[in-house]
Amino acid sequence: MVEAEFLERLRCHLVERGVPADLRGEALLVHPSQSHLPVWVFVGYGGRFFSWQHAERRHPVTDIPGAADALAAYISSPVSLFGGSARP
Repeated sequence: MVEAEFLERLRCHLVERGVPADLRGEALLVHPSQSHLPVWVFVGYGGRFFSWQHAERRHPVTDIPGAADALAAYISSPVSLFGGSARP
């Protein structure tokens, strides 16, 4: 499966969870409800992982529902306004 197909399947799983996301070329743009800043998701590491947060966060492309759960949890975590992120 090519990267765009992985991202489209992830987008569908996110939408099922009520998380808005748009496919933008070779990336998925996820829109957190409590923030104006989107989260960009890419397929990387030789096509084996979804990655976000400057590639500090990742999840295997073989577990798309799990990746959608991880992203939904990530974007629902509060962002600190004082020097960094409160996100896990």
